[in-house]
Amino acid sequence: MSIYRSHTCGQLSKKEVGQKVKLSGWIFRMRDHGGVLFVDLRDHYGITQVVFHPESGLIDGVSKLGLESVIMVDGEVLARSASTINPKMVTGEIEVNATKFETLGAAEPLPWALSADDTPEELRLKYRPLDLRRDRMHNNVVLHNNVVASLRKRMWAEGFQEFQTPILTASSPEGARDFLVPARQHPGKFYALPQAPQQFKQLLMMSGFDRYFQIAPCFRDEDARADRSAGEFYQLDMEMSFVEQEDVWALKERVIQGVFEEFANGKAVDKAPFVRIPYDEAMLKYGIDKPDLRNPIIIHDVAATFAASEFQAFKDIVAKGGIVRAMAAPKAAEKPRSWFDNLGDWAIKELGMKFAPGYISKTAEGYKGPIAKFLQPAQIDALFAQCGAGEGDVVFFIAGTEKDKTVKQGGLLRIKLGQELQLIDKNCFKLCWIVDFPFYELSDEGKVDFCHNPFSMPKGGMEALNTQDPLTIKANQYDLVCNGYELTSGAIRNHRPDVMVRAFEIAGYTAKDVEDKFGGMLKAFKLGAPPHGGCASGIARIVMLLADEPNIREIIAFPLNQRAECLLMNAPNTASERQLKELHIKHVNLPGEKKPQVVNG
Repeated sequence: MSIYRSHTCGQLSKKEVGQKVKLSGWIFRMRDHGGVLFVDLRDHYGITQVVFHPESGLIDGVSKLGLESVIMVDGEVLARSASTINPKMVTGEIEVNATKFETLGAAEPLPWALSADDTPEELRLKYRPLDLRRDRMHNNVVLHNNVVASLRKRMWAEGFQEFQTPILTASSPEGARDFLVPARQHPGKFYALPQAPQQFKQLLMMSGFDRYFQIAPCFRDEDARADRSAGEFYQLDMEMSFVEQEDVWALKERVIQGVFEEFANGKAVDKAPFVRIPYDEAMLKYGIDKPDLRNPIIIHDVAATFAASEFQAFKDIVAKGGIVRAMAAPKAAEKPRSWFDNLGDWAIKELGMKFAPGYISKTAEGYKGPIAKFLQPAQIDALFAQCGAGEGDVVFFIAGTEKDKTVKQGGLLRIKLGQELQLIDKNCFKLCWIVDFPFYELSDEGKVDFCHNPFSMPKGGMEALNTQDPLTIKANQYDLVCNGYELTSGAIRNHRPDVMVRAFEIAGYTAKDVEDKFGGMLKAFKLGAPPHGGCASGIARIVMLLADEPNIREIIAFPLNQRAECLLMNAPNTASERQLKELHIKHVNLPGEKKPQVVNG
């Protein structure tokens, strides 16, 4: 028996009635009932009610302590009377009659009441250890551990081996800013923290290892979002040799379906094989490459109908090469005019639309709406039929000459309508693969650049690179999406040096650039590289979905805030002059800058 406890606070039951026990934990609640003091003592495992009677002589000492003080209690386990049993507690059939207690750690007045649900996040992050004592947060972090353990177990069962890859490495074009680390022994040079173990896991396949995985730390200097951590995150990284897309998908489906079923807490989980949706189809039907399939609304291309209509505004857009999209909102015709006005205001303010979305309602009296008068009844009938809409429904329309912008606006309107009309089933996990991503895209400067992972194998290989318009080439790349969140991204990799050099050449890199930046991988390609592929899954995002939390910071023990600061450890912070000198870094004042800038020299 430990000197601090014989049992945990979640362990005692009627089997221990009459036993002498020792418990340690935090004072969670304190209640004075007519001179008898009841203390709910909490630890990692649960809560036990401890009773302090006047004759024990302990009440004065305990009652002076603040909530969240840590105490050790000796006492006897008693059965509760039938009327005082608490069925909501694992230990609800017993209580401990205290005969002795000792203060192990007194708590100062708390910065906020732990029972409060509206505590500002900044305060919670500053006092994170206190925040993590709350049931919800504590359970989230435990769930995070359990999910990681389950993923490891499943990967080992599939024949994968776990290897660790370097943290101090070279910069790689993963699409986000690097975190740089000055190299003390090499003045003027920097390491980069890995945005992902991409090159190393491919090199492992070229080293003859057949199945690799890792719970990999990744570092990206990008802004936080509700579903994305600032600065750092962990992913289930994996790679396989001698595989095609179908092999990777089948393996990943077994792992993900198994984890979700294990922790779904009664929610329905899609069965493998998951739906596979080409990227182009996803952008048309959902306006986004990570669709929430719980939302039944589908977007349709209705440009042909408006090109033949008398609605000049949309007709002109089509004539200029623009697009017109439509989507049906089930049973929205019963909504008041104010609902449509508010939706229009939202679209203009939040989506940047020049005009509110047009719409047509179908009621028992016929078609109504701002643009109904510009269309023939047969045209409206055709639009409603195409959108699968009927009486009581509303069809919304958006149009624009900037295709990418309009597609995105349509996707966001679809999400908004799904939420407003309460169409989202909260009791299921809908999973799908998005496949056939573009290999290249145009950058903001109009330059051909890689769309996603530059190490993917283009569909059609060297022939496609040499004969096709780069913007028409598809990649052997795929994302796994759940309920509107990207869980996994992966690809069948390029394993041929000639294809790699040509692919980068199209994106503006010379052969020397490729040699300088990716020499290690290029050399490995030339020494015999197997066909290989894999993917990586964001672990925190999986846990966020399973915990039904709206923000990823709620399931991470010690996250950075939205400004990439650790309020608990006061990071980032300044470095001492001695540290800077050792790293060959000095402060300089740049024109127009009030604060000194740090440079390596």
